Amino acid sequence: MEDRKIRVAITHGDTNGIGYELIFKTFAEPEMLELCTPIIYGSPKIAAYHRKAMNIQANFSIINRAEDAQDGRVNLLTCFDDEVKVELGTPTKESGEAALKALDRAMTDFRSQLYDVLVACPVDNTNMSSDNYSYKNLKEYSETSIGDGAKGVKIMINESLRIALATDGLAIKDVPANLTEERLIAKIKALNTSIKRDFRISNPRIAVLALNPNANGAEENDTIIPAIKKSEEDGINTYGPYAADEFFGHNLYEAFDCTLAMYDDQANIPFTTLMQNDGICYIASLPLVCTAPAMTPDFTNAGSGENDESALRHAIFTAIDIVRNRNEYDLPMANPLQKLYHEKRDDSEKVRFAIPKKREPFNRNEHNDRRPAQRPAQADNRNGAAPEKPETEKPQAAE
Repeated sequence: MEDRKIRVAITHGDTNGIGYELIFKTFAEPEMLELCTPIIYGSPKIAAYHRKAMNIQANFSIINRAEDAQDGRVNLLTCFDDEVKVELGTPTKESGEAALKALDRAMTDFRSQLYDVLVACPVDNTNMSSDNYSYKNLKEYSETSIGDGAKGVKIMINESLRIALATDGLAIKDVPANLTEERLIAKIKALNTSIKRDFRISNPRIAVLALNPNANGAEENDTIIPAIKKSEEDGINTYGPYAADEFFGHNLYEAFDCTLAMYDDQANIPFTTLMQNDGICYIASLPLVCTAPAMTPDFTNAGSGENDESALRHAIFTAIDIVRNRNEYDLPMANPLQKLYHEKRDDSEKVRFAIPKKREPFNRNEHNDRRPAQRPAQADNRNGAAPEKPETEKPQAAE
């Protein structure tokens, strides 16, 4: 990222929702422009409509390319020129397509490395499909767009908790069949790497929840416990499985850096209960740092001007922290220290950097008393214990 400010791409979300209100309120604070350079992927016409409808004083500079973004300004990149009817509070096919076009343009620009992180404003998954693509969720969309075969891990984050999903978007009846030992091990490894690299926690502790209420069903015994043991053998601090009610009821989550839940509601309910106004979603293990506020488009309150922008601001802060942490973590890996000696046993270099042994004072009497018979006893003493003193014959008195 050289010496320039971090460039944050922000997609406008569903155009009949609260996306533009969150954006305008977030960057109403001048300090935000000192922290980063925002590039809003959206429509100037729709942005102007929202600004007028809510009577918000918001300034933005219209650009056509991400390369034209300037520091100290809210840069609004035109993703499409089509006339889109804005119906605040009503999800429509047009508003969903407008949200998808903004995401498409942002993903295209990321492949050209035109920004550093992506923050996605709230969308309605049910009306995001187009003629060529059926949108399911942000994680799958990101994997398809820029994952290069990598699989993302959805982590929900607030001030109290980081919780990830072993399965995402499945019906309860389909969850057990999708919980395989290999899948759980892959998720645990991905979480371990993400917590180290993205959050700079050197030795993370990961808790794994049980699928069944008593934590002693077939899934625990046949799948979850073996996955935990295998992860422990690989050097990952993995604990569990914990029954969800006891885990959250007794605040055990406070002892861990991340928790792996087995299905959506097992994670969403405690996360929402513990969340204040700052909850976000993060798609880990992908080349792109992508976050989103843990919010819906909130069609009921769209256009009211009363929505809290704290979650969007937190999503921006978290994305910036993660990309900085990644750069700091990856830098030593990209420039490793050279070996101090060659693989061909160049003993000269080994001797050069060897730590000299401390010499003991020379004792002439002890040297003269040494006998060859003592050597086998010393040589066999491999456990570090002091060797026994050999018996000697006493001299007989002269008659």
